[in-house]
Amino acid sequence: MTTVTFDTHDFVKKLKGVGFSEEQAEVLTDLQKATVSNTLEQARHDYELDDLATKRDLKELEALLRRDTKELELKVAKDIAESKADLIRWVVGVGLLQITIIAGLLFRLTGKI
Repeated sequence: MTTVTFDTHDFVKKLKGVGFSEEQAEVLTDLQKATVSNTLEQARHDYELDDLATKRDLKELEALLRRDTKELELKVAKDIAESKADLIRWVVGVGLLQITIIAGLLFRLTGKI
């Protein structure tokens, strides 16, 4: 978070230059500093300024999301490949089982067994 600089010496000089006494200028300067500080604190509270994201935060998040997305894509591709291999094994296994059952029934019906 950036800070706001307030040149109190210059402020006092300008007030004295238009006729304020030293004491009046210093009191007014202290009040002005307090007002600026309170205003900034109220803005931080009202608008949650401490929680705002900077461009750097957004770029870091974007890089993290891109990396995570690539990792997820690789994991999904691997899972799909494994599922495909499992499905092929099941289809081949069920096909062989069907051939065996049909062959057994044919042999049984023809009386060769």
